[in-house]
Amino acid sequence: MTPILMLLICLGLSLGPRTHVQAGTLPKPTLWAEPGSVITQGSPVTLRCQGSHQVQQYRLYREKEPASWVRQIRQELVKKGYFPIGFITSGHAGRYRCWYYSRNHSSEHSDPLELVVTGAYSKPTLSALPSPVVTSGGNVTLQCVSQVAFDGFILCKEGEDEHPQRLISHFHARGWSWAVFSVGPVSPSRRWSYWCYGYDSRSPYVWSLPSDLLELLVPGVSKKPSLSVQPGPVVAPGENLTLQCGSDAGYDRFVLYKEGERDFLQRSGRQPQAGLSQASFTLGPVRGSHGGQYRCCGAHNLSSEWSAPSDPLDILIAGQIRGTPFLSVQPGPKVVSGENVSLLCQSSWQIHTFLLTQTGAADAHLHLRSMHKYSKHQAEFPMSPVTSAHAGTYRCYGSRSSNPYLLSHSSDPLRLVVSGAADTLSPSQNNSDPKTASHSQDYTVENLIRMGMAGLILVVLGILLFEPQHSQRSIQNAARR
Repeated sequence: MTPILMLLICLGLSLGPRTHVQAGTLPKPTLWAEPGSVITQGSPVTLRCQGSHQVQQYRLYREKEPASWVRQIRQELVKKGYFPIGFITSGHAGRYRCWYYSRNHSSEHSDPLELVVTGAYSKPTLSALPSPVVTSGGNVTLQCVSQVAFDGFILCKEGEDEHPQRLISHFHARGWSWAVFSVGPVSPSRRWSYWCYGYDSRSPYVWSLPSDLLELLVPGVSKKPSLSVQPGPVVAPGENLTLQCGSDAGYDRFVLYKEGERDFLQRSGRQPQAGLSQASFTLGPVRGSHGGQYRCCGAHNLSSEWSAPSDPLDILIAGQIRGTPFLSVQPGPKVVSGENVSLLCQSSWQIHTFLLTQTGAADAHLHLRSMHKYSKHQAEFPMSPVTSAHAGTYRCYGSRSSNPYLLSHSSDPLRLVVSGAADTLSPSQNNSDPKTASHSQDYTVENLIRMGMAGLILVVLGILLFEPQHSQRSIQNAARR
């Protein structure tokens, strides 16, 4: 063996092990999906593999199950690390990795990418328990429910798709399934929006359609808006209501919610009016389920923080329980300003609370607990001393403690007339209240008539007294003659 041949053999022996050690030691590439790793059925997606060295070839594979679609991609795209899918189906779902080689040196395998295909099943329902309105610093329970018997559910938070929560589901005898997730503590300084999916454990990367987006409302400390209702808080079934949420704080969006409900009722953008920002929410045709306590919040478009909630507004639905109460007034429907007056509402049906309303005074409704007396349920509403502000038309309703927002039919209207109001009002107030002015004019005419009648009676009495005296004088004069 020649010295040159021996030298070549030695070089080969020394380089051979070194080449074996370097194989597989290139840095691992990065694998990602565009536009994302959770894709709806029928949509396009591209898997991208990117190495940090000069790469000759990329390789993509699916764990546990071969991906035949990879072999159909054009080589010029594969060499650049592009693996496009023009129309994704559930057959593309799975867990993928990629690697590359350069000059007979291969890289480590990438971190896994879970390619999820959604839309294989109908969407579940996501709700907040007991309510989507959560106090700052508090926790809330989110429940994902489906009529499909899913083995598990996934909860995703907006902006954090890479870290969804997974839970094994519970099953109901009727075939539907659900899972309960805990979220919190929450704060008003960020947005808390969620949706959920269901899946079958045999295909863990094939999910249902997403649920509707659920946004939690964490009230802040900024100025609370005001909430009002037209035509009034007491409404009959079938009618429509308009709730208006307004503020002078310049909010761009508003939300209306009902206490105890699992989701918001309506959202709306602002409608500028006379320096105010406000939103109108329509409810109707009204039914019994609309009865309850409502609030609204406002927010600026550039902020995730909601305002403090408005004061509560009660919506009461009439005609929902049996019985029609009877309304009466003592001492009578026509009284003088300063008198003591009481309105009595009675019912022969079992009533726990009576409600008294005055027409035209949307916020002036009074509640009193019922008393059982003389085989009737009743409540007495005192008005002492009565003033011109008490004049008007009244009605009363009954309710039960099981649902205080459902009322009986209304009593017949009772009109209370208060006289003497002109003595207690300024001239400007008299001019501004046509009802009071007309009542005062009526009583002035009555007083004039009474004075005229009294004068007439005095005249008649004078004539009657004068006539006997005149007759007696005539007789005396005749006798003298």
